[in-house]
Amino acid sequence: MHRTSVLKVFSFAVLIATAIAFESSSIPGATSPGEVRPNIIFIMADDLGYGDLGSYGQETLQTPHIDRLAAEGIRFTQVYAGSTVCAPSRCALMTGMHMGHATVRGNHRPEWPLRPDDVTVAEVLKTVGYRTAMFGKWGVGGPGTLGRPNLQGFDEFFGYLSQVHAHNFYPDHLWTNDIETFLRGNLSGQRGTYSHDLFTERALGFLERNHQRPFFLYLPYTIPHANNERGRATGDGMEVPDYGSFAGKDWPAPEKGMAAMVERLDADVGRILDKLEELRITKNTIVFFTSDNGPHREGGHDPEFFGSRGSLRGIKRDLYEGGIRVPMIVRWPGQIEPGQVSDQVWAFWDVLPTVAELAGASAPEGIDGISMAPAILGRGKQSQHDYLYWEFFEGGFKQAVRMGDWKGVRVGAKSRIELYDLKTDPGEEHDVRSQNPLSSSTLTGL
Repeated sequence: MHRTSVLKVFSFAVLIATAIAFESSSIPGATSPGEVRPNIIFIMADDLGYGDLGSYGQETLQTPHIDRLAAEGIRFTQVYAGSTVCAPSRCALMTGMHMGHATVRGNHRPEWPLRPDDVTVAEVLKTVGYRTAMFGKWGVGGPGTLGRPNLQGFDEFFGYLSQVHAHNFYPDHLWTNDIETFLRGNLSGQRGTYSHDLFTERALGFLERNHQRPFFLYLPYTIPHANNERGRATGDGMEVPDYGSFAGKDWPAPEKGMAAMVERLDADVGRILDKLEELRITKNTIVFFTSDNGPHREGGHDPEFFGSRGSLRGIKRDLYEGGIRVPMIVRWPGQIEPGQVSDQVWAFWDVLPTVAELAGASAPEGIDGISMAPAILGRGKQSQHDYLYWEFFEGGFKQAVRMGDWKGVRVGAKSRIELYDLKTDPGEEHDVRSQNPLSSSTLTGL
């Protein structure tokens, strides 16, 4: 064979060998020959209560697709949001920091952005080759700030930068990366394009384009949040294109809107799951489903109507369990044993180190989170938090801390700490501070 031909064949062989080696070990996710890093989809509802899903005890609203996730994976019963309102909860989720250390600790106006030195989940996953996308509500970095998604690790972004803008489900514009994108169907006050639907369409398109490489898809949906401003003006801020199967119910309009939002959310989760099946990537995709905080009393909606907080005390803006305990479902076929229920205690600041470990990446040092991969996969020893901490200072200062089964709550900067034993009193009905002075003093000393 001619020397040139030999070199070409040799070069081609080297190229193929390199490609095989890259496929088995260098491609994000490779832990053994033939394996690749898992895809990760993180779906987060907005103001969905602990009791709003069938798999968490809801009896009126039907959520078959989300309940299917629970049946095929693991349902956690003691997972906490980063905060009791939108922006700080998302900050904790993205950065692995609790409210004592997080950059964003409230729904400030003007909204406070993430800093350039905040390291996000997306940035961590990009270090091992993930394609990253976010479609929905950001809330931690507005136009012109350094906290914008594309500056915080996301290759693709479409949605709302501001949580206040996200109150409007028929906006005249959204953001495509850093470009303001006008929605013709909603110009001049028209109501032709429902923003939530666009997020699902973008997600499906992203999956089509990226299913042959590891990806991280963050879907922070905006429902069932209310349009607060429209609610104050009309009494009904539960904006939805139609009432779906609830149109004929003899319910107040906001409750039909709330039910239709949950129904729409569930149907779109189903569309995402169907797309994974169609693309044959179900077995290599971890799906998380959760909510950013407890249920709201906004837009005319009454959280008691459907029992949205379950048996818990409090709602959004409270640091009682109903304001911060959220549903958390994780599915990974073949890796997570189906039909599990876990009482492992964890919080949003654990998401970053958890997905980092699942993806074979390194979490940044100095964060508050602990990887929950052992609890999710049922392998190895799970580390535990010494305590979980929250603070919230909009509408009056509030603090909460959980240590083991003890939960301390302070409502008002100069108020005494209330003490609850969550093992026997998850509804926080009985303040046992006077009977447990040692536990109270321990919580006070944190």
